[in-house]
Amino acid sequence: MKNPIRAAALTLVRSSAWTRTSRWIRGTERRTELAEEFDGSYARAEIVAYFGDPVSKFYQLEQWLPVLEELNRKHKVAIVVRRPSSLLRAQESTRLPLVLKRKFDPLHTFYHANDFKLALYVNNGMTNFQSLGFAPMVHVHVNHGESDKLSMVSNQAKAYDRVFVAGQAAIDRHRKALLDFDESKLTRVGRPQLDVRRAPELDQSTAHTIMYAPTWEGENESNNYTSVDLFGPQIVEAVLGLENTRLIYKPHPRIESSKDPNMVDAHERIYELIDQANASIEDTKLQHQVLPRGDVLAMFDALDTLITDVSSVGLDFLYLRPDKPLILTDRRNDTQKLHRDAPVSRATPIINESTATELTPLIVKAVQDDESAQTRNELRTYYFGEGGRGTSTQQFFDEVSALINQRTLDLANFHDAGSSAESSE
Repeated sequence: MKNPIRAAALTLVRSSAWTRTSRWIRGTERRTELAEEFDGSYARAEIVAYFGDPVSKFYQLEQWLPVLEELNRKHKVAIVVRRPSSLLRAQESTRLPLVLKRKFDPLHTFYHANDFKLALYVNNGMTNFQSLGFAPMVHVHVNHGESDKLSMVSNQAKAYDRVFVAGQAAIDRHRKALLDFDESKLTRVGRPQLDVRRAPELDQSTAHTIMYAPTWEGENESNNYTSVDLFGPQIVEAVLGLENTRLIYKPHPRIESSKDPNMVDAHERIYELIDQANASIEDTKLQHQVLPRGDVLAMFDALDTLITDVSSVGLDFLYLRPDKPLILTDRRNDTQKLHRDAPVSRATPIINESTATELTPLIVKAVQDDESAQTRNELRTYYFGEGGRGTSTQQFFDEVSALINQRTLDLANFHDAGSSAESSE
C-alpha cells in the first residue's frame, strides 16, 4: 500500500512549481555566496569602475578593462558590479579586484569603509544614480565608445562631476543636444581603448577583405541605426558577387538575440547567403566568414574596406585605419540630416533606400577610386584630436591623476554627512 504522504511529497517535488522554486532557492543561495566571497574587504583602491547592468551589456565595460588594468599601475582600481552575471563574466576578463554589491545599503557601506577618490561610469545605467549619491568621490562619465548615435548624449550628463569625451565632435554633440548644461564638465581625452595593442583575430588574405559590421536596432526607434533589416542581405549579396573579395560579417552582439522578426529573418538570410557562397570556395583562407564573437578592433588590420552603420565601429575604424575606405548606411534616407548628425558621413559613400538598388558600382567605386582619404584624416582629428596611438591614454591618465590629486586636497576639510540617495529596493 502506497504511503499517501510520500506520494504527495513526490508529486510536489516533481511539479514544475517546485522546480522553479528550487531553482530560485539555489539561485538565491549562489548570489548570497558570491556577495560574501566578493565583499570587497580586500579592495585597496583609489578608483572605482562602476557597472550596474547585467551581462548582456558587459561589452560596455569590457572594452575599458585593458585601459583600467594599465591605469591600475598608477592608481589602484577596483571593479564594482551589481549583478552576479556580470561578476562571473568579469572573472573571465580581468585580474582587477572585483566587488559585488547587489543592494543599495551594502554599496554605500562599502564606499564609506574605503578611501576611494574617483568613480568611472561606462554607460547611463539607472543604478548609476545610487552610486552617484556618495559625495566624497569625483564621479566621471566615460561612456563606452565614440559614436554619432543619439544615445551618446544624455541629460544625465548633468549629474556627473566630469564627462570625458573623445574630441570636438562630442563637445559639439553635447552643445547641440542639451539645454542648461555646464560645458566646463566636458574634458577631451581621445579614445584610450583604441591605443591598446591587440593580438590579431582575423588572418590576412590575398583577397580584398570587406567587413560588414552592422549595429543592433537600439532600445527604441530614435536609437535604431541598424541596416540589417533594410539592406543587410542586399549588401552581403553585392559583396559576395565581387571578384577576389572576402566578406567578413561581424554583427553587433545584440543582433543575435533580437526579437524583431525582420531582423531575425534578415540575419538568417545573411548566414544562408554566406554558406551558399562558401560551398564553391575550396581554399579556406579565401572563404567568407561570420564572426558574431570576438574583438572587432583586433580585426581591423586585416580589412581593406568597412561597411557599417552609424555606430562606434565606423569611428573606431576612422581612428585606426583612416587610409582605408569606409561606407556608411542610412536607414532614414535623409542624407542632409545624416551629414549634420554624423559628420563622418561627409567622407563616405552612403547606402540608403535610393542607392541600395545599385550597391555593386557604389562599393566598387569606393574600393577602386577612393577620393576621401584627406577628408577622413581631417575628420579623425575632429573626432579624436591630434596625435597618434598612445596620445589618448596619456591624456586620460593625466586627467584622472589631476582629479584624484584635487579631490585629495578637497577631502582634507570635508565632512561627509552621509548620503541622501534613495534605494529603489
